[in-house]
This record gives sequence, structure tokens and C-alpha cells, in this order.
Amino acid sequence: MKKYDLVIFIGRFQPFHNEHLAIAEKALEHGESLLFCIGSAYQPCTYKNPFRTNEIVANNDGPTVEDLITRTMNDREYGDLFDFVAVEDALTDNEWVESVQEEVKKYIDKNYIGSEKDLSIALIGCNKDETTYYLDMFPQWDSIEIPRIVNLSATMIRELYFVEEPNMNFVQGVVPSSVYKQLLQHKNSDWHGYVVGDRRFVEKYKSQFATLPYPPVFVTTDAVVFQSGHVLVVRRKPHPGKGLLALPGGFLDAGKDKSLENAMIRELREETGLKVPDPVLRGNIKEVKVVDTIDRSARGRTITHVYKIVLPNGKLPRVKGGNDPDGGTDKAFWLPFSDLKSWEFFEDHYRIIKNFI
Repeated sequence: MKKYDLVIFIGRFQPFHNEHLAIAEKALEHGESLLFCIGSAYQPCTYKNPFRTNEIVANNDGPTVEDLITRTMNDREYGDLFDFVAVEDALTDNEWVESVQEEVKKYIDKNYIGSEKDLSIALIGCNKDETTYYLDMFPQWDSIEIPRIVNLSATMIRELYFVEEPNMNFVQGVVPSSVYKQLLQHKNSDWHGYVVGDRRFVEKYKSQFATLPYPPVFVTTDAVVFQSGHVLVVRRKPHPGKGLLALPGGFLDAGKDKSLENAMIRELREETGLKVPDPVLRGNIKEVKVVDTIDRSARGRTITHVYKIVLPNGKLPRVKGGNDPDGGTDKAFWLPFSDLKSWEFFEDHYRIIKNFI
């Protein structure tokens, strides 16, 4: 008999590597069953999150997190000893913790019928740096804290894999063999090329500010325009987020925009061509929210001011898009609430929309 019925392992697993595997095996030494809690789930394909959560989200050709883990665990003959839940990102830590608790509860309710109250549960992880502060956010579960087993990070692997000529010798030495086979198979795919392009753009963008004494802080505005169960969105044309949906918005023009609200209206006009008079737009602003999560944008620290505009129900106003002088978008359209999918949206725009809904 092992001490715990269920051990929970939270991570993004981008990709699953040898230290992840070592932690998983430690978890199964302590628990009868292991539950992988996949964070940043159902995200669009980016350099930070290039691997899909599972086969349901088929928006690129790369391998999935669940498949990479499953192949590895099956190779070790762990068969029925592990399972998955997926948790999307949130705008605040409290929302994220609630989502983790909710997904774990649903899993327990489904798989431990009649014995939920008697379960012994633990959370396992390495308290390696500032990114693992979440290990202290679940006091209702026991904690299994283990030292670093391998001095390795998924970031290090992505840095050497998502380049024009991947260092496959290094990759082979730090990931399980089944993961290596998948990465080798996909290194010349369109998926790999897309992620490399996304990374290249961000690095070039950041290089503009490399000589500054302090990292820059960017100020942007976004408009969440609702009408009759629809939200107004645009489709991005360049990297980062090429081809993804986004809210109409952009950077504050420090020399021209007299206010943040003016910047929001200007960007909204440029990117959507929305045929609604200014007084109507301004008069229907219902809420303004500052979104300033430290890692919300790959381009750097970006603080956005989001304006919620609710237009009166009725026929949807005409939009066209494509007039942005920066060339950032090529199409604007009204999207029904029922068609909102997190993996189709740029950065945290999906979460912002859901928060306002």
C-alpha cells in the first residue's frame, strides 16, 4: 500500500523531458495513481506553448502534450496508473487556482465514486524558482517536494529545438526516447517552421531595446465590443500570432493620442472600420479594466487598458478591417459567443473576452 491514492503533477510540459519523467516516477512511488494537470491548456501555437494539449485542438501539425506523455509512460509500462486533466490560463492567480480545483474535483467525482471524502491526495513538484510558487497554493493537499533531479528546463530544450537547424544531439540526451522520435519526425514540418518564425519575430522585436538601461513597458488599448451575442474581432496578419483572432487594439501613440480612450477609438476604427458614430461608442462604454499580468505578451511587459462597449441589440453594424496603417490585421468580423475557442486567439484576448462576458 502506498501513502496516497492520488498524486497531482502540475506543469505545462512544453515539451515533456527527463526531469518531468523522473518526477512522475517519484510520484508513483508515493501514490497509487498519478494525475497530470496540464497548464496553459488549449492555447494557440506559440514559441512559449508550441505543443497542443490533445488531439481535440488540431490547429497545427505538431505532437500533443498528452501523446508525448502517454508514449513515454507506456514505454515504462505504467499503463493505467496515470491520467490527465487540462487547465486553461486565467487573468488572476485566484481564477487559476479555482480552475485547478474544479478540474481535479470533476476528475475525482468521475473516477472515485463513493470514496471521494476518504481520498488521500498529494501535490508533487520541485520548488526550483519563482515560477513554481503555485506549489504553496493548495494547502488542502499534502505536499511532496523533491530536490532537482536533473538541472533541466523545457525552455532550454525549446531554445535549441526551435531554430532553423535544431540541435538534435542535445535534445536526444534530455528527453525520453519516444519524445525524441516525435521531435525528430516534426523538425522539418510546417508546425516547426511556424514556431521558429514566431520566435524570430519576438527576438528581433526585443533587440530594438537591448541597449536601454531598463526593459521598456508598453501601453496599449483594446476594445471588447459586444452586440446581440457577438463580439467584434480581427484576424492578425503578421507574427507574433500570425493568423490568430484578436481584439481590435494597439499601442498608445504618445505624440498624438490625447487620452487612452481616444487611442482605443482610433485603433478600433483603423482595424475594423466599424460604422458607429463616436458619441454612440463612447456613450456605451460600460467598463474599463487594466490587464497587466507580467507575462501576458511575449514582446515584453505590456499593460493594456480594455474598454467594454455594449451596443444596443439589433442588426450588426458593418465592418471591413484592413485599414490599420501598421498592417497588423487583414479582416474584421462579428463572432458569435458560441464560436469562441481559446486556441484561436492571440495571447490573453480569449480570457479577456470571457471575463467581460
